[in-house]
Amino acid sequence: MSTEQPIATEPGPDPHRYARQVPGFGTVTIRPVDPDTDIDLLHGWVTQDRARFWGMLDADRERVEEIYRYLDSSPTHHAYLVRRDGVPVALLQTYDPYADPVGECYDVRPGDYGIHLLLGPPTSAEHGFTGTVVGEMLRFVLSDPDRRRIVVEPDARNERAIRRLLRTGFVAGPQVELPEKRAQLLFLERANAPR
Repeated sequence: MSTEQPIATEPGPDPHRYARQVPGFGTVTIRPVDPDTDIDLLHGWVTQDRARFWGMLDADRERVEEIYRYLDSSPTHHAYLVRRDGVPVALLQTYDPYADPVGECYDVRPGDYGIHLLLGPPTSAEHGFTGTVVGEMLRFVLSDPDRRRIVVEPDARNERAIRRLLRTGFVAGPQVELPEKRAQLLFLERANAPR
């Protein structure tokens, strides 16, 4: 994680948009996925072998568009494109656990908020890149003071993602059976989130 302080934090009046200048890294922006303009990019990302745990390897462009149009219309599930200096670097999906199958697998608390994270294909190795991008996504999610705990449920076989989340401050919960996978629940309390 970047330990440098921001030179500007601009969450703005729209809770679905975020921009922050991170010293030594660049400007990170987060905005809702636009199904009209982002589908080719997202289809390219989610159908790569590196995204196999995302569960869409065999999805054609029309299926990906259908999914992201649904998310665009949902009041409880959202998708966001994360950019660094204008270049797409990650996909963030958020959800209300009360309105998701994962909410049937654990004792949901008021203030819980679920997320899915997918980093885009790397263009080069850069020390600290993943930690900074993940940290900015967490700052965006926690910019709403009513969100007190972040919930994630990666595929239990995705050891790399689980290790990254644990290093970020998440605490492992139980493994649970979801319709599409055996998942490892992990939780991040607001007080333990990267600053």
